[in-house]
Amino acid sequence: MDVIEELKRYREMDIPYSRVLSSMCTTPHEIAVKAHELFINTNLGDPGIFPGTVELEKKLIEIIGDILHCKTPFGYICSGGTEANIQGIRSARNVKARKEPNIVIPMTAHFSFEKICDILRVEVRRARVDENYKVDVSEVEKLVDENTVAIVGIAGTTELGQIDPIVELSKLAEEKDIPMHVDAAFGGLVIPFMDNPYPFDFINKAVTSITIDPHKMGMATIPAGGLVFREERFLRALEVETPYLTSKMQFTLTGTRPGTGVASAYAVLKSLGYRGMKRIVDECLRNTRVLLEEMSSLGFEPVIEPVMNVVAFKTESAEEIKAELYRRRWVISTIRNPKAIRFVVMPHVTEEVIKNFIAELKRVI
Repeated sequence: MDVIEELKRYREMDIPYSRVLSSMCTTPHEIAVKAHELFINTNLGDPGIFPGTVELEKKLIEIIGDILHCKTPFGYICSGGTEANIQGIRSARNVKARKEPNIVIPMTAHFSFEKICDILRVEVRRARVDENYKVDVSEVEKLVDENTVAIVGIAGTTELGQIDPIVELSKLAEEKDIPMHVDAAFGGLVIPFMDNPYPFDFINKAVTSITIDPHKMGMATIPAGGLVFREERFLRALEVETPYLTSKMQFTLTGTRPGTGVASAYAVLKSLGYRGMKRIVDECLRNTRVLLEEMSSLGFEPVIEPVMNVVAFKTESAEEIKAELYRRRWVISTIRNPKAIRFVVMPHVTEEVIKNFIAELKRVI
């Protein structure tokens, strides 16, 4: 068998995005694919060989910084939200330099913080959330002490798309002189394009770092995560010597870094601009309302009213529904508390996809 035909056979085993209503990734934008191909053999881990790609990354960080209300952003494009969260906390730990460091996160934080606890040997303290699944600021305050090196807020929780009270958390962090890290891996390229965007970003004085993933709502090719700092010293706190490369120092977690994520993300954000991105976000939010109406007509109640293009519906049969739909090659996800089925309405989840899904769901239930 020809190797390409063999590869096609394996690829055909994958479930197409048109039947996936759970992923925070999507089909890359057409221009992202073209940019990816143009930069397919670049390696940002050796910047002396690829100075043009390095310059492009700086321009992309400036664009993202502008979206996040930061005039002088410092950062880089990485593998995804997990790496960005690790590096954001690693930087805060190195800057604060405590012997027994801890961080305070919401109970709804991404599972990457489990890895952070293990890798960085930082104690992770989890604050309770309120009835709307936002972190309770008073609980965060109780957990903070002299060894706290970072307070974390989420702008677009993975399970429900909820936004923590970043403004209040930032005031607490400022008062306690503690760096604040915002995980906006998903919401970072949704919230700024909503009609009444919540001020989750560097407009808050204590926010020192933000995770933001262009390969999610930015429609870049995978991998294209992002980490942005307000001050250069937080980026420099990550540096190690790299004597055998074309650069003397390196602040990234991985050594080899493809330039494809940079090029594809830049191409999308540059070509679409604010208006283009807003049109896409508006359409996702409209389709989220369509899904909400369809599910409500079947008797499903949302866990919370959707804040962005993520919505979950309560059901004791969540796992059974998920399993049966997967057997029919439809992919949704579930959450455990409360038991619910969860949806992410990405650009590929069109109204037609929703109608087709609802027809299948009716047969399942």
